[in-house]
Amino acid sequence: MNPEFFSAIDTGRARSNNEDAVALDEAAALAVLADGMGGYNAGEVASGMLTTQLRNELGAWLQQTADAASDQEVRSAMELCVGQANRAIFEAARANPQYAGMGTTLVMLVFRAGHVLSGHVGDSRAYRLRGHKLSRLTRDHSLLQEQIDAGLITPEQAAFSAYKNLVTRAVGVEERVLLETQLHELHPGDLYLLCSDGLSDMLDDSAIAEILLAHQADLAQAGRALVDAANQAGGKDNIAVILARVPGAAAASRSWWPFKR
Repeated sequence: MNPEFFSAIDTGRARSNNEDAVALDEAAALAVLADGMGGYNAGEVASGMLTTQLRNELGAWLQQTADAASDQEVRSAMELCVGQANRAIFEAARANPQYAGMGTTLVMLVFRAGHVLSGHVGDSRAYRLRGHKLSRLTRDHSLLQEQIDAGLITPEQAAFSAYKNLVTRAVGVEERVLLETQLHELHPGDLYLLCSDGLSDMLDDSAIAEILLAHQADLAQAGRALVDAANQAGGKDNIAVILARVPGAAAASRSWWPFKR
């Protein structure tokens, strides 16, 4: 049985345009979120091209083939479709001066029987709430994350860094892109969150967990609460969220603490 989905996009309090985009294909159990970048409206163009192409091409393939396909075949299809979208965005930027330098982050989920495949490029994130524990499933492709990994700064210092939004990998900025994919086991009641950095820069992981735990019975309520909290914290960027809940009762947890690294 496919998960229940909810998505929301908000311009935030500091921007006049919205460069985030989301796409859902419930029949294909596919969720896609992108955060565009570039001058003028180029970020909107890049994120829109990516989400539309993945929904149309990967979504159609999944509906036709996924039940009989292996996990490796699904991974290959994800990589192929992202590669084709990357090339289309790159060529559009090269052909149109107003789109020069445009690109977009990506985070996506493909739900299968008993597990889910994630794919990401850049600093848009995937999280999973299982019981009372929130886990971050993706590691940012960013200069900040590289500095943390190298021990140059602490995660606490990273919250105040001037390099917060410098990604080291994006879709459409080069002729080829590397999609990072992972396979995760599904449990009944698992709640998955995809988000742009307009949410994760405004709310730390413990705040996200607290909101999800308070509203997890209603996905629409949880999604709106996340967006509202990000705006209340400053709303410095566009905010995009996708929530996906696996059918079934959540497993009981003996842990009272809402977030575990």
